[in-house]
Amino acid sequence: MHALSTDTEAVVDLVLDYSRRRLMFEDLPLDKPMSERDLKRIASGSVSEAGIGARRALALFENVLAPACISVDHPQYLSFIPSAPSKASIAFDLVVSASAIYGGSWLEGAGAVFAENEVMAWFAREIGFPAESGGVFVQGGTIGNLSALVAARERARRLRALNGADTARPRVVVCSDEAHSSIASAARIMDIELVPVPAGEDGKLRGGAVREALEERGDEVFAVVATAGSTNFGIVDDLASIAALKGEFDFWLHVDGAYGLAGVLADGSRDLFAGVEHADSVIVDPHKWLFAPFDACALLYRDPSDGRFAHTQRAGYLDTLTEADAWNPSDLAIQLTRRPRGLPLWFSLATHGVGAYRAAVSSCLTLAREIADEIRRRPDLRLVRDPELSVVVFERDGWTAADYAAWSERLLEDQLAFVTPSSHRGLPLTRFAIVNPRTSFDDLVAILDTMA
Repeated sequence: MHALSTDTEAVVDLVLDYSRRRLMFEDLPLDKPMSERDLKRIASGSVSEAGIGARRALALFENVLAPACISVDHPQYLSFIPSAPSKASIAFDLVVSASAIYGGSWLEGAGAVFAENEVMAWFAREIGFPAESGGVFVQGGTIGNLSALVAARERARRLRALNGADTARPRVVVCSDEAHSSIASAARIMDIELVPVPAGEDGKLRGGAVREALEERGDEVFAVVATAGSTNFGIVDDLASIAALKGEFDFWLHVDGAYGLAGVLADGSRDLFAGVEHADSVIVDPHKWLFAPFDACALLYRDPSDGRFAHTQRAGYLDTLTEADAWNPSDLAIQLTRRPRGLPLWFSLATHGVGAYRAAVSSCLTLAREIADEIRRRPDLRLVRDPELSVVVFERDGWTAADYAAWSERLLEDQLAFVTPSSHRGLPLTRFAIVNPRTSFDDLVAILDTMA
């Protein structure tokens, strides 16, 4: 190990100096990918028996590898769902890595777990969850959705076993046909059946449509998944009408709010989420619209004991954890080893205050409405749907999928923006996903001008 630490101080200084420069960039580069062939030609050979040294390795990263990655925090990164971490959260992510804290158990990481739970309790209050609710930060929405659905199935099996019913029968999940792809992925992993219910013309899943599926499939259904901010359109399902069905049918309501549930922070959009307080579990990804770095998804249970029943791992060497009455995050999701990935969000919230977060989310919503109005004013563009949150979907008259693709490539080649084509029900279109408070109206107008 001594051979690895002879130049420790110099290595740390190099890395911290680069990190500070990257953090403090005023004119952030957008950058773009390189071909594998070019990267092999320029960057091969860095992993060798003798190594190339920290200075050369960092130079290779800074001058070749990093510029071959699109900067997701760039204000003109408007594709998929971007990320816009605060400087405070990025800086503290360095602290988390430097501190070598294990975030899976209270025994080993009590302070870190306490801070993460402070964030969980705050968000639980925002959505109207009871004080006894709780959860865990996992890698992303896919893991969060899967973990929640596993907990839902295990609760259904447990209750059926108590009633002497068939524990193999609960094997159906109902969701919208606009649900995120991770729900279908979870169904494949769990070997269960997914029943997609058609959303309305406005893209919303409503209780009436869910009722039909519940009546048809009966006690096979153990969970209904609603979406609070769809990825493609930013649409929030009618959560209240879906939640109202829980009085008549026995199912677990999971709300996938990976992108959109952060919108509950803005007074102007809070009513969209009415009914979320009745969910059994929710997720929200802080690395999307809560200004935290990758990778963090908050999975919150109304009753955390459901998560523990499904996910606690047992082994002789874990007895000291499982036999103690302590809050162990590793008991609440499909994971054992975990870094305390909620700490950068905690630090940023503690530093800036919740009010700053409300203002930042609200600014994105305002900008979405403003650019939607601008699109309406342009005769060659058509707004596909009024934005409900901060995703603005539109199309250019006469353009094919190939036209959108060529336009997108030009934008990136010219380093003006990263805006990818999308589609809906077979029709090509494009979209602005606005989660970065640094994105400006003028930025978006400049992009629209290239479509003339």
